[in-house]
Amino acid sequence: MKPRHVVSLPFATPTSSTSSSSLSRAMVTTYRRRRRVKPPTPPPSSTPPPPPLPPSLHKQNPNPSYPNSATRRSLASSLQWELLPFPQSELSLPLTLPTGQSFRWRLTGPVQFTGVVGSHLISLTHLDTSPSRQVAFHLHTDSSISSAQSALSDYFNFGISLSDLWQEFSAADLRFKELSERFGGGARVMRQDPIECVFQFLCSSNNNIKRIEKMVSVLESYGRHLGSVGGFDFHEFPSIERLASITETELREAGFGYRAKYVVGTAKALQGKPGGGEKWLSSLRQMELGIAIDALCTLPGVGPKVAACIALFSLDQHHAVPVDTHVWKIATRYLMPELAGMSLTPKLCNRVAEAFVAKYGKYAGWAQNVLFIGELSSQKVPSAVDGTAPHAGKAVKRKRVTKDLPISGGIEGK
Repeated sequence: MKPRHVVSLPFATPTSSTSSSSLSRAMVTTYRRRRRVKPPTPPPSSTPPPPPLPPSLHKQNPNPSYPNSATRRSLASSLQWELLPFPQSELSLPLTLPTGQSFRWRLTGPVQFTGVVGSHLISLTHLDTSPSRQVAFHLHTDSSISSAQSALSDYFNFGISLSDLWQEFSAADLRFKELSERFGGGARVMRQDPIECVFQFLCSSNNNIKRIEKMVSVLESYGRHLGSVGGFDFHEFPSIERLASITETELREAGFGYRAKYVVGTAKALQGKPGGGEKWLSSLRQMELGIAIDALCTLPGVGPKVAACIALFSLDQHHAVPVDTHVWKIATRYLMPELAGMSLTPKLCNRVAEAFVAKYGKYAGWAQNVLFIGELSSQKVPSAVDGTAPHAGKAVKRKRVTKDLPISGGIEGK
């Protein structure tokens, strides 16, 4: 049945979900002008037009490069938005995409995010015409809808029931229960491609969000150009071999500073891993957390904190707890008040990680992600109830402690 107030907007019938085993899988603040090496932009004819939002989302758009309401209405019938069979309580885009897990998504319309998942250039939004504000996606690239749905299911860990987890967490912790009632669900942990996750978090070290996004955009530009949406260019993330061909000089001229040597060094180190870097990284999904952390720390520029982020956001290490200043404050306020006023040391960092696992179990990383979001200012955290989104470019950076602190290897199996 066609939703009310939607004019000629076709939706695909949601496909049945695949099995859990198959699914459980920042812009710089004004740099001084520097010469930057970047692959040539393809001719305009190869760039797909930005899609309109569904009519239910026709609101004033702060992005002047995005079509106005009249244009969106005139194009609506020629573009197809596909429904995902998940309500906002299982996936809230504003609570998931701009909250420090990935730096590749851009706000391209009111409560509309555009990014790349594998080789798919995709826009995502919530449908106000759906009682549960389901997520709909528009596929910009020339690939099959079913392939894009499968990629999104894997990327968003749809094999894991968020509502079940939040019920367990709320029963174990009053603070989590408060946040659950405030947000209404939907803050998921993503399952990113390990290669892009590694290089994104290499850029995050002692950095601000605008510079992280800028650096990640530079790295992306070495990949295949997929199109432009809302004034942003999008690329498929480059292969390890392509990244290894970039010189340190190129990256320094692009503003990477000391991180340039880590990007180049990590790319070459991954090339030398048994079976290749992609296979080696994927194999860490089957390792115990401590072993995976130690393995990642063999890469140039990757310390235990960055390794824990990579493990949680791409390697199925759901109980990894990246301890930063936010998480330390959470721990001393709600879990371990006896540590308040103390300085965070490697030993205390281990205790904090273990305390999270003791409280929340094998999905402790998912719980700390929600608690982390709860510490952010209201301007950066949208309301999952009214569907507002953060301002464009205001993605969230996870503050880093002064030193990269280790994560305890003693939390496996809990």
